[in-house]
Amino acid sequence: RAQILESARAQKDLGKAPDLGPAIEEHGIAILREFKGYHDEKLRGNWGGCRSSRLNRKWRAIYAARKEGQLEIVGVERVTPHETGGSSESR
Repeated sequence: RAQILESARAQKDLGKAPDLGPAIEEHGIAILREFKGYHDEKLRGNWGGCRSSRLNRKWRAIYAARKEGQLEIVGVERVTPHETGGSSESR
């Protein structure tokens, strides 16, 4: 099981993006890493310590996850349109 915490910025962005929350809460964050279609990857630079997963072709979620006992805590930092080519987006 997982609990999702959304930053204020992510809450605003989520109104436009698809919602994976129920799937993550039920199956855990591993669901994003197990299915290649999400293109889950570790981020570097300003986003070091976070991961990125595509919600669909247009949207991606930037998140950090940690364990507290049996519960996974998933902090969604941003939900953004997916950009290709070395954009250096900052927190």
